[in-house]
Amino acid sequence: MSTIKVKDGTEIFYKDWGTGQPIVFHHGWPLSGDDWDGQMMFFLNQGFRVIAHDRRGHGRSTQTVNGNDMDTYAADVAELAQALDLKDAIHVGHSTGGGEVIRYVAKHGKGRVAKAVLISAVPPIMVQNKNNPEGIPLSVFDEIRENTATKRAQYYQDFTMPFYGYNRPGAKISQGIRDNWWRQGMMGGIKAQYDCIKVFSETDFTEDLKSVDIPVLILHGEDDQIVPFPISGAKSIKLLKKGKLISYPGFPHGMPATEAATINADLLAFIKS
Repeated sequence: MSTIKVKDGTEIFYKDWGTGQPIVFHHGWPLSGDDWDGQMMFFLNQGFRVIAHDRRGHGRSTQTVNGNDMDTYAADVAELAQALDLKDAIHVGHSTGGGEVIRYVAKHGKGRVAKAVLISAVPPIMVQNKNNPEGIPLSVFDEIRENTATKRAQYYQDFTMPFYGYNRPGAKISQGIRDNWWRQGMMGGIKAQYDCIKVFSETDFTEDLKSVDIPVLILHGEDDQIVPFPISGAKSIKLLKKGKLISYPGFPHGMPATEAATINADLLAFIKS
C-alpha cells in the first residue's frame, strides 16, 4: 500500500496512477478514494496522472481520534502534494471533499494548483445560523451524528437511498453502488466519521471561496437531497473570482457514480479549456 506519514504520525493512504498533468480527487463523507473509480479509470485513459487519497480516519488511512477538522484535512493534502511533487494540478472534490479542495487551494495551493472543481460540494456553509438563515437546522446534523454513533451499519445502508436519488419514483437502483458505498463507509473509523459531520456542516468556506483566484468549476445536481443546490453551489458561484457553474436537473448528490458519463465529459471539457 502507498502511504505517507504526516507530521502528527497519521498515515494517509493514496493511489497514484499514470503520468501527465495530475488530477487529485477528494472524496466525500464517510467514503474513501475508491468512490472515484469511474473518474480514475476515465482520466487515466485520457492520459492524465490520477491520484486519490483516503482522508484521515477514512478508508485505509489511520483511524484517527484527533485532527478531524478541515484545517488538518487541508494540511494533510498539502503534505501529500509536496511528497508527490504535484505541480499544475487539478483538484476535484465531491461533497466534503469539495470543502477540502477549496480550503487546500486557499491556504496551501499557491504555485501548485491550476484549476479546481467542486462537485455536489458543501461550501459555502451548510448549517443554519444567523448569517445563513436558509441553511439546514443543526438538529438534522445532530440526527446524523446520533445514527452514526449508535447504529452506523444500518444507517449507512439507509443513507444510500437519498444519496443516489434511489428514493425517487422510477429510480433505477443499483445494488452494487449501494453496497460499495456501505463498504467504503464501514472501512473508516467511527470516531473520525462522527467528528467529520461537524466539519462538513459547520465549516464556513466563504473567505476561502472569495480568496481563490484560479478557475473553479462547480457541478451540482438540482435534486441533491444531501447538499441542496440552493444553499451550496448556487451561493458558492457568487463568491468566486473565476467561477463556472453547471447545474443538472434531476441529478442526485452521488452523481459522479450514477451519472459518470455526463460528469466526466464536463470535467474533461473544463480541464482542457
